[in-house]
Amino acid sequence: MPVIPEQTGNNMTYIRPSRPSAATPAPRRAPLRTSWDEPVLDVTVPVFNEEKDLEPNVRRLHTHLRDTFPYPFRITVADNASTDRTPAIAARLAAEFPEVSSLRLPEKGRGRALRAAWSASRAPVLAYLDVDLSTSLTALLPLVAPLISGHSDLAIGTRLAPGARVVRGTRREVISRCYNALLRCTLAVGFSDAQCGFKAVRRETAERLLPLVRDGEWFFDTELLVLAERAGLRIHEVPVDWVDDPDSSVDILATALADLRGIARMRRTLAGRRPGPVAR
Repeated sequence: MPVIPEQTGNNMTYIRPSRPSAATPAPRRAPLRTSWDEPVLDVTVPVFNEEKDLEPNVRRLHTHLRDTFPYPFRITVADNASTDRTPAIAARLAAEFPEVSSLRLPEKGRGRALRAAWSASRAPVLAYLDVDLSTSLTALLPLVAPLISGHSDLAIGTRLAPGARVVRGTRREVISRCYNALLRCTLAVGFSDAQCGFKAVRRETAERLLPLVRDGEWFFDTELLVLAERAGLRIHEVPVDWVDDPDSSVDILATALADLRGIARMRRTLAGRRPGPVAR
């Protein structure tokens, strides 16, 4: 599948067209109306037992947005059932910074945390990133700019497109590439990297897709993207600089098995569903 380069400011990003589907591609959206009084961007940071990384990395994210993002923003720390000091640290950060808020959920699951945070937000652009900040923050503005301008409905960071620079072990690299290849073979997707924890969506798009997403854990991202692509929505890809976190607590085997179950479920669901766009 061809990769089409597009110049965005001083950064070269890449648009990977979706595979043909029965859905009519969504038209270009109108640019968002930005206000200097309300947040234009709400960045969710889902966390579970992250007392070590939460405070320094939220401070780093806040400084980056304050210094580089041209519109009002909010950072939402979405704690999903942490049992360490994470909730207390999140509350302290929210008390210190007007742009930071904290959300406490009683049940684990990154997808549940994102659903709750995004459903409660009124910001026109919703994003999330992993608390370890493995993805370079320099990609954040190129990620959300196409959503603000109306170019795209969703935007994802990709570690597997030309221009991405990735530092990680061979095992994780092989697993990631095999998973995305499996998605292309089983669900005929056109996007290149479903798992990168660096994504954004226009709020009206999230409002239409979230009721259709069933997974509440790691497969949430993949399911959201597959539904968006099947609906003909525009997905923008941004190659990112990404450095693996060696202290990551993610159980790779359990996550892989859950993803395989998610793929099988979606194949059954999509096989029985008449193709068509999400109501707009």
